Amino acid sequence: MLIDEKRLKAFATEIFVRLNAPEDKARETAVHLVEANLKGHDSHGVGMIPSYVSSAQRGRLVVDADAEVKVDKGAVLLVDGQLGFGQVVGRQATDLGIKRATEMGIACVGSRNNHHLGRIGTYAEHCAQAGMVSVHFVNVVGHPPFVSPWGGREKRMQTNPFCCAVPTDDEPLVLDMATSAVALGKIRVAALKKEPVPDGSLFDAQGLPTNDPGAIAAGGSLGPFGQHKGYGLALICELLGGGLAGEWTMQDVDKQQDFTVNHMLMFIIDPNLFGGLKGFQREVQGMQHWLRSSAPAEGFDKVRVPGDPERESKQVRLREGIPIDDGSWQAICIAAAKAGLSEVEIAGFVN
Repeated sequence: MLIDEKRLKAFATEIFVRLNAPEDKARETAVHLVEANLKGHDSHGVGMIPSYVSSAQRGRLVVDADAEVKVDKGAVLLVDGQLGFGQVVGRQATDLGIKRATEMGIACVGSRNNHHLGRIGTYAEHCAQAGMVSVHFVNVVGHPPFVSPWGGREKRMQTNPFCCAVPTDDEPLVLDMATSAVALGKIRVAALKKEPVPDGSLFDAQGLPTNDPGAIAAGGSLGPFGQHKGYGLALICELLGGGLAGEWTMQDVDKQQDFTVNHMLMFIIDPNLFGGLKGFQREVQGMQHWLRSSAPAEGFDKVRVPGDPERESKQVRLREGIPIDDGSWQAICIAAAKAGLSEVEIAGFVN
């Protein structure tokens, strides 16, 4: 099905409000999720609603929580999200970092105990729109692992995102990626659509490559991107995001339960510490033009830079609507009913 982004935002907002979330927090979370769908990252979009409803009703997600500063050492902050909506408390921690970087030139923010943060690129874009460079290391805990180490068969880590953004004089340049070959949510979407996953991204319980998204449920695992290189970066995200900022990593087996917690270590830098924002933007724009001007290789229509696919997807989906597969939509509607919406109310957001 295709659904208009405004209707989808309203629907998601109402679901969270029925969970007793304050309306502003419900709306911010809904906007974040729908924006992920608009930019083509359905794995981090409204398909997460059933998980959020389940977590809230089990007391794992604290729908009215705000981020709280635990340690303030000037350019270094430790912020606790208190298991609030990650989209809210993660943004609050990012705002604190931007303010401090504006005052001091640089900020290092440890943001711990956030319920699922969603698309990490959102926080990087927020920094870039404020004229800042940012680097984000994130780990994932709270539920059993899904990613095997390079050379191993057993699952030991999660998809541990890495993200970096730089400001331009237009849309930010954002590198936002899971350190697994694909994000876990993409496996969930592929399973619902009954579609195969890309080569080299998934292994069965015997450690053999497979394209079957059902292999995860049968004891299989995601592999790291780029073999040993992705594995190494995933470990750094685990240690910096989890071990340093969160003091909670995947080795804590007893804490592996049934919800998602993210810890994030952010470095936010004011380019004016160096040659100045305008000069930096000139170099960024020049490099983007230089790369895009390259003749495309066979099988490609053009050369893109990080952030281009998201912008292209958003243009199309704003015009044509957001596609949601039947399995995901059914799960969202079931979650909406569990949150307290009637069948008539649910239908009203679509028709």
